Amino acid sequence: MDSSVKFILILAISFEIAFVKSVPINLVIIIGGLAYLLWKRIAVRKLGLLLVIPLLPAVATWISFYLNGTGNAVRTAWIMATRVYAYIVLGGAFSFTATVESLLGSLEQNWHLPTKFVYGSLGAFYFIPRVKTAVQQIKTAAMMRGEVLHVWSPTIFFKAILLSLRWSDNLAIAMHSHGFSENQTRTHYQTYAIPRWNWGVAVGTFLALQVLVWYFR
Repeated sequence: MDSSVKFILILAISFEIAFVKSVPINLVIIIGGLAYLLWKRIAVRKLGLLLVIPLLPAVATWISFYLNGTGNAVRTAWIMATRVYAYIVLGGAFSFTATVESLLGSLEQNWHLPTKFVYGSLGAFYFIPRVKTAVQQIKTAAMMRGEVLHVWSPTIFFKAILLSLRWSDNLAIAMHSHGFSENQTRTHYQTYAIPRWNWGVAVGTFLALQVLVWYFR
């Protein structure tokens, strides 16, 4: 499925379950999301982390609503705890099966997202590994001078910001030198067309969710 269609579908489902107070609906979404990830052959280790990492916030949410909730506190606690897992699984269903390039490329070509925003976002995304390396170099250079810099040290933030400004200027110069112009029609090495069956699957999935919401209301 196209990344942008998948993103819109998951966003719509996430928005709806924020207002639907139903444990069965949350469980259906969790099971459906995990089944989709298994169908996409996601590594078992990733699936295990997807289930283990949210365990603490889910348990904390359950205890909080059980102790401080009003009305049917047990039901509310289970709704909120399973909702945490539902959101995590929905996020995993997107992040494990889509890439930033495919999402931004599809949004640009099919949804007319501004080209300047798309390439700026890609540039920022690709800067992340360089920022990590630069921070480590800053800390190493400080240690050679007998100074220990921690994560919260202002020196790290200041120098990292200066480096980011320099990189952004270099990126802008490189893009212009390669003929980039925001208001000109561009060709694409890789196109992201949305097949009709994508819309059928997305609409069918969302309508099936509406039937389940009506059934379990």
